[in-house]
Amino acid sequence: MPDASMNALILVCTLSASPWPSSTHLLASQVADEFASRGVQSEILRLADHDVKPGVQIDMGDGDAWPAIRKKLLGSQILVLATPIWVGHPSSLAQRVLERLDAELSQTDGQGRPILFDKVAMVAVVGNEDGAHHVIADLSQGLGEVGFTVPAQGATYWVGEAMHTTDYQDLDSTPEVTANATRISVRNTVHLAVLLNNQPYPPS
Repeated sequence: MPDASMNALILVCTLSASPWPSSTHLLASQVADEFASRGVQSEILRLADHDVKPGVQIDMGDGDAWPAIRKKLLGSQILVLATPIWVGHPSSLAQRVLERLDAELSQTDGQGRPILFDKVAMVAVVGNEDGAHHVIADLSQGLGEVGFTVPAQGATYWVGEAMHTTDYQDLDSTPEVTANATRISVRNTVHLAVLLNNQPYPPS
C-alpha cells in the first residue's frame, strides 16, 4: 500500500461547468473511488469551473486560475487527465492543460531534473463516437513529453455506439470491461507512483 500522504489530482476536462451532469466527471469519480480503495486520496477539479487562460507560461496573469491548479498538481504524486471525445479528439480543455504544462519543460528541481519527473499520469476518456485510442495516445504522449511517467495500460475508457446519443451517465450500470480497465489502470498507476516515490529517477 502507498504512503498515506500520496495523493492524486484529477482534472476533468468536460466542456460543461458545474453543476451540469457530465459523463467525464462520472468516470473521474469512479477513478477516485478506486484510488481511495488503494489508500490514495484524490481531488477532482473541473476545468470548466475555472478561468484557465490560454498560453504556455506558468502564469498568464489577469486572473489566470492555472497557477493555483499548478500548485495542487505539484503537490500531488499522480495526475489523472479525464476528457470527453469531441470530433475524434480530446476536448479543448484537455489540450489547454497540455499547453500550460509545456511551461514545466524549463523548470528543474534541486538535482537538475525536470520538475515533473517522479510523477505518474493516467488518462480517462468517454464518448459516444470512435476515437478513444487516438485520444489516449495523444494525451499520453503529451504527458510523457513534459515529464510524467505513464504506466502500462494507464488508461480507462468507455465509448458508446457511433452516431448515437447514449452517454456514459445514461447507462444503468458500469460495463464490466470499463470497470476492469479502471481497476487495472489505477492499480498500475499507484504501483508505479510508489516505486518512483521510493526510487526516483537519477539526477542530471
